[in-house]
Amino acid sequence: MTLPKPTLTPTLALTAGEPAGIGPDLCVQIAQQNLPCQLVVIADRELLQERAQLLRLPLELTDYLPNIAPGPKVGRLQVLHVPLNESAVPGKLDPVNARYVLKTLERAVTGCSSDEFAAMVTAPVHKGVINDAGIAFTGHTEYLSQLTHSQVVMMLVGGGMRVTLATTHLPLKDVAAAITRTSLEQQLRIIQHDLSTRFDIARPRIAVAGLNPHAGESGHLGREEIDIIIPVLDKLRAEGMHLTGPLPADTLFNPAQLQNYDCIFTMYHDQGLPVLKHASFGSGINVTLGLPFIRTSVDHGTALDLAATGRADPGSLLAAIELALMLAGNRKP
Repeated sequence: MTLPKPTLTPTLALTAGEPAGIGPDLCVQIAQQNLPCQLVVIADRELLQERAQLLRLPLELTDYLPNIAPGPKVGRLQVLHVPLNESAVPGKLDPVNARYVLKTLERAVTGCSSDEFAAMVTAPVHKGVINDAGIAFTGHTEYLSQLTHSQVVMMLVGGGMRVTLATTHLPLKDVAAAITRTSLEQQLRIIQHDLSTRFDIARPRIAVAGLNPHAGESGHLGREEIDIIIPVLDKLRAEGMHLTGPLPADTLFNPAQLQNYDCIFTMYHDQGLPVLKHASFGSGINVTLGLPFIRTSVDHGTALDLAATGRADPGSLLAAIELALMLAGNRKP
């Protein structure tokens, strides 16, 4: 008699984020779900246990051991313990724990880079308190780029849209100078590659927004479209990429337009994300394209006022886990 082969479930790393925020709450809430994967939470063990007690939710913690999979179980979390520097108080930021937050990310990167984990999923961090600790930090996306020496692109998924950004966490006054022919070409190649190899879209259709109102109005409202964006699009179209634009951003997001595209490439943070978050807040997903591994995250912040109250909504984290699993299943060289 031939016995069936055991079904292998992927192992995902989940970083718990800012310890004073809702990240630990979300991890405890996720433990109450029946997930089709092995989930390893990288966090302080006592932090998770304390938060479970405050939330009055059952939680069984087991130490993570590589190559030993106890199997998913409702109410149980595997924990890769990284100790806090100081005990965390819900809702009260403490810069002394900033290094702890970064250590959890670094451990997840190490595990994903060695294929110990199939993907990493991140709960929210607080940029301000990390900077208050004297550590220059502008966000997950930029930090992961630095750790892996990768050119990356931020993507938000939700509301039936995939929105990518040419620039991320920059003051508006610095955006135009940051948009160059070289950077746009690199970013569009990354978007094309990851839509094909990870999202399994054979010939991605990418719409590109202009930088200026009305996409520059033939140069009367700015020349960035003429001097920078259009030459890059023409070059990449000649190579076979399916690119439309530059298009005026104020009309780009209507439903009739969106159905024609697999991804929207916008020039700055608040050009693309308000529309997507209006359509999907609470269930949207942040994806970092261009990394040597899969990384997804929630679309919201640390919500300090909700920490340990039981009012945090795990919907975005569940969606991030589901998308990470899908991308891991689609993964191609």
